[in-house]
Amino acid sequence: MITNFKGKTAVLTGGASGFGLECARIGAKLGMNLVLVDVQQDALDKARAELEAQGVQVLAQRVDVSSAEQMQALAKAVEQRFGAPNFVFNNAGVAAGGLVWENTLEDWQWVMGVNLWGVIHGVRLFTPMMLAAAAKDPGFQGHIVNTASMAGLLTPPNMGIYNVTKHAVVSLTETLYQDLKLVTDQIGASVLCPYFVPTGIHHSDRNRPSNLAADKPTKSQLIGQAMSEKAVSSGKVSAADVAQKVFDAIAADQFYVYSHPRALGNVQRRTEAIVQGANPPDPFAERPEIGQELRAALRS
Repeated sequence: MITNFKGKTAVLTGGASGFGLECARIGAKLGMNLVLVDVQQDALDKARAELEAQGVQVLAQRVDVSSAEQMQALAKAVEQRFGAPNFVFNNAGVAAGGLVWENTLEDWQWVMGVNLWGVIHGVRLFTPMMLAAAAKDPGFQGHIVNTASMAGLLTPPNMGIYNVTKHAVVSLTETLYQDLKLVTDQIGASVLCPYFVPTGIHHSDRNRPSNLAADKPTKSQLIGQAMSEKAVSSGKVSAADVAQKVFDAIAADQFYVYSHPRALGNVQRRTEAIVQGANPPDPFAERPEIGQELRAALRS
């Protein structure tokens, strides 16, 4: 929980676009020091210029969050410039689809590296800094928010790698919450589970490392990409709306943060099936036409 954001420091991965940039914009309005972390240099430069123009202190670092060495250097730079951060937003993410057996080793390494290892590095590096600051200052307040997805609570087909990483982030963050409760009352944790929100994640392949270059996409991957673009681009909830929900959750010490609470009906059906020992429910129960379209495309 953070009750007063002014003068506090926020570290935001994926900070040059989407949820990260929108949270940075809110942080700037609240008078926070901002650490923007992104792999895309042009977007990072643009974001830094915009936010510095608002009179706040900005540290912008080009970092591949999957790299332990680069994240270690980031943590050191943050500590030297601002000290321990108060708000850490482990948010950088990439998307990949396709039938789970068709994904290459490079697909797995890329998506796991950013979506999961990026969060792991953020937690393992910044949590000890925050705990040390809390031990020295009874007034220190901190909060860690990890970006998962509704795909961390559901198992939609044709997007297996993404589902695996986001389930892991939910589990990691729930455990982080419980672990923090054992040792401190000054630092909280939340997990962000957005549904389809226009953020640009469906174009994340533009930042894929050359050493993990993709093979020629399979039929299922092309279908998944097209359906993802359609779903994301039609989203009615904006990234700015979700960013405000993140700050509201931090202030209220709320753990689960949803962009589309109506989607929780699907989560409830999945959970009930698990408890009852039933087979996984139809993921397209509410939108059967989407399931019909996907099956027809894959079987043609």
